[in-house]
This record gives sequence, C-alpha cells and structure tokens, in this order.
Amino acid sequence: MITAVAIDDEPLALDVIKAFCERASVVTLVRTFTDTKEALKYLQRNPVDLLFLDIRMPAMSGIEFYKQLPTDTMAIFTTAYSEYAVEGFNLNAIDYLLKPFEYERFKKAVDKANEYHAALNVRDSVSQQYLYIRADYSIMKIAFTDIQYIEGLDNYLKIHLLDQKPIVARMSMKAMAEKLPENEFVRVHRSYIIPFSKVTAVRNKIIHLGDIQIPIGSNYVDVVSDLFNG
Repeated sequence: MITAVAIDDEPLALDVIKAFCERASVVTLVRTFTDTKEALKYLQRNPVDLLFLDIRMPAMSGIEFYKQLPTDTMAIFTTAYSEYAVEGFNLNAIDYLLKPFEYERFKKAVDKANEYHAALNVRDSVSQQYLYIRADYSIMKIAFTDIQYIEGLDNYLKIHLLDQKPIVARMSMKAMAEKLPENEFVRVHRSYIIPFSKVTAVRNKIIHLGDIQIPIGSNYVDVVSDLFNG
C-alpha cells in the first residue's frame, strides 16, 4: 500500500481524488491541501510515496512545487490544461491526468505508481540484475549488463545502452550511484559513471570503453588509480 497526498486549489477536485483513492486498493490518501505552503511544510515532516498535484494553482504552480521535493518522490499531475503535459513529461512524473478524468484512467495511473514503488523495494534482492527508472511516463527496466555508461546533464541523466536508444531521466548522479552495484560501476568524473567490466584501456586520463572515450575528472584520478591497482 502506497501513501499519498493530494494538492489542488479546488476542493471539488480533491473530493474526486479522495473518492477514487477509497475505491482503489493500492493507495492510502493521508491528507489533502488547497494551500501549497501548508502542503510543503507537512511533506517536509511527513514524506509520502506519491503526490496528486494540480499544475495551475495561485500561490505556486505544481511544477514549481514538485521541483522543491526530492527527485525520488512520485507524482501524478492533474490539470485541465493539456499544454502542461510536456512539462510533466520533462519532470519524469508517473502519469498525467487531464481533468475531468474517470476512475478507470485514475486507477491506471495509480497502478503505475504502485508498480514502480514495488520495483524499488526489490533492489536488495541477491538476484536483482536490473535498474528501474522513471522515464517517458513509464517505468523502465534496464539490465545492468546493457549499460554502456551514464552521463550527467544538469538535473538529468542520459543512460547509454548497448544497441538501444539512450534513456533520459530526471535524477542526480549521486542518486544514480546509490542504485548501482558498487562492485560493478564506478564514478570517474562529475558527469560520468561507467561499468568497470566494459573498460578496455586507460590512457592519459582517458578511459576507453571500446570506441567510447570517457575523461577522468581531476577529483577522481585517485579513485580510478586505486581501482586498477586493485
């Protein structure tokens, strides 16, 4: 069961979400808010798994609100304005509900959140060989062996894969490093994480992954040196 908070400046919209949560079997709505400041204070003390977040609100937009929260907080955006769908996509929201929405569409979004939440709880399994990432309004399952390297781009990451299109996700390098097996991946630059098994050569502060060249950051020279000496 995942816990949730709903934030919307329209009380009737909150009533709909509350009723739908009561029908769904996978989510518990613990609080609702019409004021973003009050909601932010609550969440700083009482983090939850999921937010139902309206985008157009008077004091602070849902987009601005979400950017103040940890990047691993799940969000389902709700709005009557379809032009905000792209912004929700850019923030790696779990889903985007266009008002007015029916229960079946709501349930589909909640099930996606529950699936992602369940995937995170499997990460400590000995047999776990996959990385689960939110991207493109979906939960992406990536085999560790398919990762060529990971590139940091401001508040985003680009996961370069073998024979597949790269996946872009909103996540910090630090958060990504915590998801990867320490004995298989190493950060060699503020903007690059590589799989140790794919290194073919190291020359003049450049790591070669076959034809791919990755620079070694000045702060990571000792880390790389220790790794190869070991």
